[in-house]
Amino acid sequence: MSEGTSSPGTIVWQDLTVPDAAELRGFYGAVAGWTFGEHSMGDYDDYTVHASEGGPCVGGLCHARGGNAKIPPAWLIYIEVEDVRASAQACVDNGGTLIDGPRAMGKQLFFAFRDPAGAVAAIIGPNPDAS
Repeated sequence: MSEGTSSPGTIVWQDLTVPDAAELRGFYGAVAGWTFGEHSMGDYDDYTVHASEGGPCVGGLCHARGGNAKIPPAWLIYIEVEDVRASAQACVDNGGTLIDGPRAMGKQLFFAFRDPAGAVAAIIGPNPDAS
């Protein structure tokens, strides 16, 4: 995932969070030709999604566990902003609902939200508290 290398407003990542991510690898491998790399989450693995064997990373396939337990099972786009906390407040002020966060995700801040029409997306950006 991008860490502040894109312009604000850019979609920088996408992932799918489901109860059993391992179960869906075969489905997306057959349907989309994707391959997967393991990404350790401690006591289980989530997966990076690659366009093809050895191809570029195009997203993630994650288990709805731990920090991701609140994320709904939908392909989630991540939109980069400069100030995640201000964006979260603007979301609420403009009729959106926070689903998860804002919270740290590596060296970045993140939150998932539902817009006034019911669509789900995520915001990501720099974490001013990260060293």
